[in-house]
Amino acid sequence: MKHYVAVDIGASSGRLILGKLVNEKLQLEEIHRFKNGFTYRDGHERWEIDQLMQEIFIGLEKIKQLGISECVLGIDTWGVDYVLIGASGEKLADPISYRDKRTLNAVQNLTSEYPREYIYKKTGIQFMELNTLYQLYVEERNLLERAEKILLIPDYIGYVLTGVKVAETTNSSTTQMLNLREQLFDKDLLSHLNIDVEKFAPLTDAGAYLGKVKAEWLEEYDIPNCDVVTVATHDTASAVVGTPAEGENWAFLSSGTWSLIGMELIAPINNEAAFKENYTNEWGAYGTYRFLKNIMGLWIVQEIARMDDYKHSFAEMAEEASNYPYFKQIINVNDARFNNPENMVDEIKLYCQETGQTVPETIGELTNCVYGSLALYYALELEKMTEITGKKIEKLYIVGGGSNVAMLNQLTAKLAGIEVFAGPSEATAIGNLVVQMINQGEIESMRAGRKIIRNSFEIGEFSCGDVRFEEIKERFTKVLEFN
Repeated sequence: MKHYVAVDIGASSGRLILGKLVNEKLQLEEIHRFKNGFTYRDGHERWEIDQLMQEIFIGLEKIKQLGISECVLGIDTWGVDYVLIGASGEKLADPISYRDKRTLNAVQNLTSEYPREYIYKKTGIQFMELNTLYQLYVEERNLLERAEKILLIPDYIGYVLTGVKVAETTNSSTTQMLNLREQLFDKDLLSHLNIDVEKFAPLTDAGAYLGKVKAEWLEEYDIPNCDVVTVATHDTASAVVGTPAEGENWAFLSSGTWSLIGMELIAPINNEAAFKENYTNEWGAYGTYRFLKNIMGLWIVQEIARMDDYKHSFAEMAEEASNYPYFKQIINVNDARFNNPENMVDEIKLYCQETGQTVPETIGELTNCVYGSLALYYALELEKMTEITGKKIEKLYIVGGGSNVAMLNQLTAKLAGIEVFAGPSEATAIGNLVVQMINQGEIESMRAGRKIIRNSFEIGEFSCGDVRFEEIKERFTKVLEFN
């Protein structure tokens, strides 16, 4: 029996999950979990990338202690952030987080020289200041000139493990630098940044074999002999692979620090309507596209908890939220002011005050406000997706950590007026494992993998109810447009 390891690292935590296929069912075991986050050093918010590598080795040593001497391994992380590699293969600096303020006004500055419509037509990717395009636009020129290669975070981890440099497509597409038509890094965009295309590794599709873990790591650490597969390295791409969907008319919501709501398509949509609504066409596994919208997500709830010194668990916060009527106040969760404020609680209160709404005071009122706002955003985006794609959406599959928030799931089902399926919470790691198993011939296809997922995990169901969506939408239109 083959053993598979998903290295799944998000913005706030990481984990190594051991998986195997037994009687056509996936079995998972979390082996190692660790915290992740950025710290302010050398003038920027930076990721502790060396510490992340150590945590991976710690997890692999734990796997070896279980008596597993050989395994297959895949890596997924968050998108857009990168590591600059010098001529000798060394890391030139710790990577800067997408939440760093260095890209403030970068979109405006770049698009004043290069029209938004032109960039969108080329890439089909939404405009966000965190995109790699704008990070490189403001990157220190000296470092860029010294860099031989620019590797996104999961590609860098794969490089450290195997010595092989690639640019996996599901993650590379989030950079806003891939040309939809040419299926390559866009030389025109890169020339505008004075970056040679050779600074990027060869593009590689999800599901390709990367290489074996280097002998030096087997000598330094007591870890299994690993074959590394390049999975869908962007965590959302892996989460979509791990979505237990069936049929055609469905949408997904990967709910975690970010909420990524969208549809899986076989062709991108980068027309005027998609551009106007700032929808993105990220590349997916096996020739698909993730037509989606980024929404700030449960990051806001996480920050409320942090401001409260974590006195309440997330479950307790949800319970407290249920004590208040929903839609008493709404915030524009995608307003840049909620990206990384010094105090999230104060920012929410100020927003409500400025928009003439009741100001939430308690932990329950604040959480209630965020859940109601997210549910409304989900419903609005599903409505827009139907208009842009011309496809009727009959089901919404919610995966990731947010799939455990039953109250938010039910609110979403009622507002959107569609059936909601919730789970599995570890969809990202599951999608990571499924791609590995397809590579190794244990699973035939992504469709077959999704059938196995449906048979392997409990999926919650939430039915739509009688909620006055149009009335709520109209009531908060001005609030949502407030800037």
